Amino acid sequence: MHFDRTIYGFSAVAVASMLGIAAMCGGCIQSDSKVDPTATVNVEGSSTVFLISQAMANEFEKKSPCKVTVGRSGTGGGYKKFVLRQCDLWNASRPIAEKEKTELQAKGIDWLELEVGIDGISIAVHPKNDWCTELTVGQLRKIWEPDSTVNKWSDLDPKWPDQPIELYGADTDSGTFEYFTEVIVGKKNSSRTKYQAANDDNVLIQGVAGSQYALGYIPYGYCVENKDKIKVIKVSPTVDADEAAAPAVEPTVETILSGEYKPLARPLFVYANVETLKRPEIADFLKFTVSEESQPLVAKRGFVRIPDEKRKEMETRLETALKAASK
Repeated sequence: MHFDRTIYGFSAVAVASMLGIAAMCGGCIQSDSKVDPTATVNVEGSSTVFLISQAMANEFEKKSPCKVTVGRSGTGGGYKKFVLRQCDLWNASRPIAEKEKTELQAKGIDWLELEVGIDGISIAVHPKNDWCTELTVGQLRKIWEPDSTVNKWSDLDPKWPDQPIELYGADTDSGTFEYFTEVIVGKKNSSRTKYQAANDDNVLIQGVAGSQYALGYIPYGYCVENKDKIKVIKVSPTVDADEAAAPAVEPTVETILSGEYKPLARPLFVYANVETLKRPEIADFLKFTVSEESQPLVAKRGFVRIPDEKRKEMETRLETALKAASK
């Protein structure tokens, strides 16, 4: 049984019933089982979700004797460890891929998918950049497509500086790279190679902050935490240069949550191996992750909280998986 967004399905009556069960549980953090104080929960994956998981781990450790370690090897790097059972939880900044589902099934691994927050990949420039306040998806595609001929700012607009664009973006192991290339370039993993790539988003922030002619795509939370170092510009969803450009939108909590900031708003996930849910420390940490108490931590790290209705859905999904795992 897989508890993910594509396979997980119940009738309205069943969902209502399970929501009632979850409500009676009160979103408790601790399980009834005694947690081994030497136990460790190992989390790996997305550098985007890292900020959220790190904040949750720090808070959780105040309530539990066990330790939570959080790595940021990228969504792809985290998956490689997850499929080899080298980590307990896998952070991903994009949904699980079909080929990954197939591989997990072949390995006998059932997974649980939990949505924990929302991101809006942001286009960042240097604060002294006073010429570029917005770009269309079409312009971003011209910059980032594999055969791009855009090398200078003036290649986008002859009125702009005749200076090279110093580009920064996610590396190929990153879910941000996969998502950005799919929605901007039009094909997943299709990108120009001439740019500064990193799996640590702080490196991207430093790069953009270090040059007046830099441009990068960076998760929203990192931009919020570094708003004094970089400037975020607006994005218009228009692709065709011959069409009148649709209004450009700045990524904010409101525009990301509403979907107005498109196509760069995206959900963020934590995946668990269902067989590990029998371990009380993992059950407890995941209960905390989907609890009402956890959501302010998402906002604190600069990302967007999931709607409470969605959070309750995740809470119910976890409770259902925990019951199944205990049988």
